[in-house]
Order: sequence, then structure tokens, then C-alpha cells
Amino acid sequence: MKRQEMLDLFITRCGESAEEIQVFNAPGRVNLIGEHIDYNGGYVLPAALEFGTTLAIRKRNDDKVTFTSANFPYHIEVDLEGIGNEKTGEWVDYPLGVIVELRKLGTELTSGYDLLYHGEIPNGSGLSSSASIEVVTAYAFSTIEGKDTNTVEIALLSQRAENLYVGVNSGIMDQFAVANGAKDHAILLMCDTLEYKLVPFATGSYKLVIGNTNKRRGLVDSKYNERRSQCDTALQILQQDEPELKYLAHLAPERLEELKSNFNDEILYNRAAHVVLENSRVLKSVEALSNNDLITFGSLMNASHDSLRDLYEVSCLELDVMVEEARKMDGTLGSRMTGAGFGGCTVSLVHEDSVERFLNEVGEAYERRTGLKGEFYVCGVGNGVHEMKEEN
Repeated sequence: MKRQEMLDLFITRCGESAEEIQVFNAPGRVNLIGEHIDYNGGYVLPAALEFGTTLAIRKRNDDKVTFTSANFPYHIEVDLEGIGNEKTGEWVDYPLGVIVELRKLGTELTSGYDLLYHGEIPNGSGLSSSASIEVVTAYAFSTIEGKDTNTVEIALLSQRAENLYVGVNSGIMDQFAVANGAKDHAILLMCDTLEYKLVPFATGSYKLVIGNTNKRRGLVDSKYNERRSQCDTALQILQQDEPELKYLAHLAPERLEELKSNFNDEILYNRAAHVVLENSRVLKSVEALSNNDLITFGSLMNASHDSLRDLYEVSCLELDVMVEEARKMDGTLGSRMTGAGFGGCTVSLVHEDSVERFLNEVGEAYERRTGLKGEFYVCGVGNGVHEMKEEN
């Protein structure tokens, strides 16, 4: 939402006041490649999207903090002293958790506030709506209260809010990409060390098309824990010959092939193979993008999905159908599932001349084959969290 539109909506919902209204924005994110390797010591390659969460915020003359959303009817007013005493089970737990974590760092709110959120990220799509809310809240309060707005620290604070207050054991990738994204760049991130670099993502006449399967992801938690356990076991098997190996992703593909006979269980080998090869694909993707080689990048996207489907087994019928139909289209360089799997979204790289046909024909085929109506978002890669000034 544009800045002036957000200001107008804020006045409508929260009323007039002499206090200044400030507007902030944080994007959603998509992981371009590098799935299920963050907890195995590998690299991920996320990017910030051009749509996300906009926050309008204004100081009050009392100690009340109000949270309002343009997307959900739930509204709450809390006293400053009461923040963090109990969870609501609603979307406001994300910004409440941020305030709790800000306090731990010594950032106390010096007044009450009115906050109005407008989200453009479909809820439950796997495009990090929660991280977007957390990061925009942390950045806004830090800016207004005159505190440090280091975006790496903002990401870590936001992750803690989700882990400790909301109770969701998310990794750092989502918040990091939302906080540190840069227009026309992806982020090569080592999740354990937070070592990162920006990678040019100049797609030229190609667009990212994100496809939401609208498949409810009911198996994610149990299967996620199962996959982590299988990876731990595979690592132990490999450590018999590689005692210094700390993470699966640190093993070279050639060495894994040499140690294949160590595995009596094909499933465990397949899990390890996905991790090792996917990490290699991320690094090859960075090289391809640095050379503006989108054809190679697209083929690596395809290989990533096939590996997630066949070796790691975290895809599902709906994701596979959407990817299959996307790959049939002229102008599609690559298509893969993105996120934890068992539902959620796909990401495809599609020539701009083919996008309209892609949306119509892939959408129709997907609905015909699955009975579900998919949703598609055409976007580029945008900036991370920022304040929206008048010129924006």
C-alpha cells in the first residue's frame, strides 16, 4: 500500500491527532533455492519480495498501545505495563513478542502508541507474513525510540519474539531476508554464522511467479522433526569415516558417493544426498546468477524440486502438479516448491511475454487436476525493511 493511502486509512481507523504518523514497510520473502539444508549447515538463497506488510504508527498521550489490522477484525488495546503478561492466540502476539524482546534489550516504550497494519502477504502461504510483521514492528519502534536499527540485530530480535513468545521454533532465514533484502539481489546466507553476501538477481525480461497451492500444510511439523532425526542419523554414519564432519552439507558430493556403501538404509542415504547436492546447487546458483546465466539457474531450480520430491520426500501431489504444469509452459526457465513442503507455494522463473498465459493455463490445469484453486503473484525482488518517506 502506498504511503498516502496508509495515512488516510490510519486516520479513518484511528482518528485525528496532532502527533506525527510514521509509515514503515517490511517485505515478504521467498527462498529461491536451498531447501531443508539450513539445519544441516548449508547455505540458503532467499530474496525479499516487492510486497509485504505496511505499518502506520503514531504516539499517544497515554500509556495505551492499540493494535489494528486492515486484514483481520481482531483489535486490542493494552496497557504498557501489561504487555507480555499473556498471549492472545491472535496475530497481535507477533508484535507483542517484539515489544517484550525490545524491553529485554533496554528499549522501553516512552509512551502509548496506535499501530495499524496492512498486509499484502496471503496468510499461511509460506511467504513469511509473521516475520514481516515482526521485523516492521521492531524496526519502527527502534527508529521512533531512537535505538539501534542494525538490521541483523532486528532479524535476531524478531526471531526470538517468534521462538520465545509466540512459541514457533522458526529458523533465522525468514526474518533475516525480510530485514536485509536488497532490490534486485538475493541473499546468500549461512544460517549458523549469519555470514552473508548479496548476490545480483537481475532477471531482465523474466519475472518471479509465486504459485500458492492453497493446500493446507498439515504434516509439516511431524515430518520436519522426522527429517531432522534422519539427517542426524545419516551424519553419524558418515562420521565413522569423516570424524571431523560437523554438518551434512559440509560434505562434498564426490565424497558422499564414495561412502554410499556405509548406508544400509536407502532412505537415510537419500536424505543425506539431498542435503549435500542441494547445498552444491545453491553455490552453483550463485555462480550462475553472478554470470547472469538464468538458463543454468532455472535448471538448478528444477533439480532442487526433483530432489525434494524424490530424495527428501517433502513435496505433495499439489506442489508436483503445479510444478509440472509450470514446466510445460514456453518461457518457463525453472519451477520448484519453496518452503517446508506438503503444501504452500511454488516459485517459477517465467518470461514476461508468457506470464499472462502462464497464469491462465497453469491455473486451469492445476484446478482441473487437484480440485483446488491456486493463487498466483507476479513480483520482482525488493528491498528489506525501511521507513516510507514522503517521496516514496
